Amino acid sequence: MCELLGMSANVPTDICFSFKGLRERGGHTGPHKDGWGVAFYEDKGVCIFKDPQPSYESEIARLISDYPIKSKAVIAHVRQANRGKVAMANTHPFSRELWGRNWTYAHNGQLHGYQSLPFERYTPVGTTDSERAFCYLLSELEKRFPNGPGKRVSAFNHLKKLSNKLREFGIFNMLITDGEYLLAFCSTKLQWITRRAPFGIAHLSDVDVDIDFAKETTPHDVVTIIATEPLTANEQWHKMQPGEAQLFRFGEPI
Repeated sequence: MCELLGMSANVPTDICFSFKGLRERGGHTGPHKDGWGVAFYEDKGVCIFKDPQPSYESEIARLISDYPIKSKAVIAHVRQANRGKVAMANTHPFSRELWGRNWTYAHNGQLHGYQSLPFERYTPVGTTDSERAFCYLLSELEKRFPNGPGKRVSAFNHLKKLSNKLREFGIFNMLITDGEYLLAFCSTKLQWITRRAPFGIAHLSDVDVDIDFAKETTPHDVVTIIATEPLTANEQWHKMQPGEAQLFRFGEPI
């Protein structure tokens, strides 16, 4: 199994604090040592860092955890391989273009019989069940909305239906974003927290690091963090139920 991390915010925000916690789980406090990746959006553009090495030992991951890259939408992943060898091509998150936007996705779980999932324009580069499912999702979106949806929320509603279908193949915890909207789908484990004023102090569970968000934010900031397991020990996270989906836009749950 793997672990997911996502962020949706109404202002460009760095994810250093949360990524420090996730990075520990990539081979130190957790067994997810088979690669890691993180995608940052800047408007429609996306910058992706990947490394098939354990995040806990990766100098690139160390840079990401210390360098404040600002973004309104982020997806990150630490991998414990079960389908496909440890390789860059099999490292999440995966990204493709659809309707003139970059879509980025990461998956936690294991699928069975996924070879039967159809895809058309989108073809897997690696050999994971996760990327095959991503190509299936985008192919089905394009088939359902060949000229793009009238409202992009309609596309994410369709993704929820498709995700429920993928649950029939096994465990399918998933994050997907087009840089504005971010959809979280829970099959077994996924939790989220929305931080807004008045901000307080948070303490990471996996490493002795605190942050006073009141000193790092303005009263108008809204930031939602989604993770497989809560990253902080002193905050109340919302635990999603199996089959539940939650859409976020600029930090706000929709």
